[in-house]
Amino acid sequence: MEEIRLWGAIVNALAIVGGSLVGLLVRRLIGGGKREGKSALSDHIYYGMGLCVLIIGISGAIEDCNILIVILSVALGSVLGHLMRLESGINILGNKIEVMAKDRFGNVAEGFVSASLLFCVGSMAIVGALNSGLSADHTVQYTKATIDCVVSVVMAVSLGVGVCFSALPVFVLQGGITLFAQWIAPFLTADIITAMSVVGSILIVGVATNMLGMTRLKIMNYMPATFLPLLLVPLFGLLS
Repeated sequence: MEEIRLWGAIVNALAIVGGSLVGLLVRRLIGGGKREGKSALSDHIYYGMGLCVLIIGISGAIEDCNILIVILSVALGSVLGHLMRLESGINILGNKIEVMAKDRFGNVAEGFVSASLLFCVGSMAIVGALNSGLSADHTVQYTKATIDCVVSVVMAVSLGVGVCFSALPVFVLQGGITLFAQWIAPFLTADIITAMSVVGSILIVGVATNMLGMTRLKIMNYMPATFLPLLLVPLFGLLS
């Protein structure tokens, strides 16, 4: 099985699904809770998870990186996401899932966006997928899968079934990098990976502040920002 290039991405996606299912079971046992009701245990877990996500985002955002590239990526990415209406699209998808499930699962879009960002950004997602594609070494992906499994349990308790659906973009992203590793590896330099990780971590901070009720950012509209370092880092290299 380990000789299959996509095996690492498959394991990571299954780990998220498995962890999410465990979290949903725990959520059902302790009661789903509602954001407006502060007595439910799941609400306390929700805000606690928001604090943890905030720390994850901050720790990833303080890496050494060209701050101008980060600022431009976030600014231009937000414009692109707004024009593409990404937030509206994901909410429509989430609402359709909720209708199909007869509103049993609550806000699907919130859990999907939050978990997808958390699991997709960062150097482990990129480096692990590259290692799988170039040398069939899935070690980094196994490590990431273990971490994602644990995190998805807690996130599913607080954010619901949307976390489970985040396994799809994780598989698509990491699987795509794995399949095309030999072609894209020369373009994914250490500086580009670092910049993408920092930008993604800033968006994770946005997810955390939304969870804590501090902001109401349309995080999905900022998603293109995570990919803009692919263009901006080489451009800055040429100009300098």
